[in-house]
Amino acid sequence: MEIAITGATGFVGTNLKDYLKTSHEINSMSVRYIPNQQFELKCDTIIHLAGKAHDLKKVSNPQDYYEANFELTKQLFDAFLSSYASVFIFMSTVKAVADEVKGILTEDEEPNPKTHYGIAKHQAEGYILSKELPEGKRVYILRPCMIHGPGNKGNLNLLYQLVAKGLPWPLGAFENQRSFLSIENLCFVIKEILENMLIPSGVYQVSDDEVMSTNELIELLGTSFGKKSDIWHIPVSWIRRLTKLGDILNMPLNSERLQKLTENYVVSNQKIVKALGKSLPVSASEGLMKTFESFGR
Repeated sequence: MEIAITGATGFVGTNLKDYLKTSHEINSMSVRYIPNQQFELKCDTIIHLAGKAHDLKKVSNPQDYYEANFELTKQLFDAFLSSYASVFIFMSTVKAVADEVKGILTEDEEPNPKTHYGIAKHQAEGYILSKELPEGKRVYILRPCMIHGPGNKGNLNLLYQLVAKGLPWPLGAFENQRSFLSIENLCFVIKEILENMLIPSGVYQVSDDEVMSTNELIELLGTSFGKKSDIWHIPVSWIRRLTKLGDILNMPLNSERLQKLTENYVVSNQKIVKALGKSLPVSASEGLMKTFESFGR
């Protein structure tokens, strides 16, 4: 199978190329949005990873999200529909559905994205789903949660640095549950989709089987260092007062950062697991440990 991957130089793309290269012919496809451009696809499958990632510093131009994540996707999908390619995989995000989750997020949730990043991805999903598929074509919209793995430090690196310096975790009184996604599990899901024609087209959330609390992450980080983590259970009311002060004085711990560190965000992967007919290969703790151990290299 000849596969074209957009965004092939990114974290997901480089890992996916390595994962698939022994069984498939992989070509990197360099793309960017240009008005009115038309692509000519000469491949069996296109995996569309390219796009503008969520900007945590909030300095990006909103239009950039709509051009990179919506308009570019429209152009590629239109090219797919008129080509001989038979499989289209679009890498969306759970943020196309919800920025905050109460309970467990499933594919049945009514989308209500709040950021330009999430809204643009949701618009791209809507465009894809609005088109009638020609016979013999398969289309998959994947919504991963927070992806991690060796070589991608991201937000987890902030917790790693805290434990590495021997500093205590002061937010132990907060109880939360979060879903994560090992890059190995994501690559496994994509490979299964490519090779199993019985998996129906559609929208699928992708996450590890188990959820983890931030306290469990801190403990796991300590294990990666071979030591016990120091977790402080300071009363929640005290912490909230401190973050209000942080909002005023622009301190590192403010209300927004507290929300990100202690929020619940549980994502169900039951639909994709049922479609695959097999379990994901890496447990949440195993995948996270691989990631943590890579930080010190």
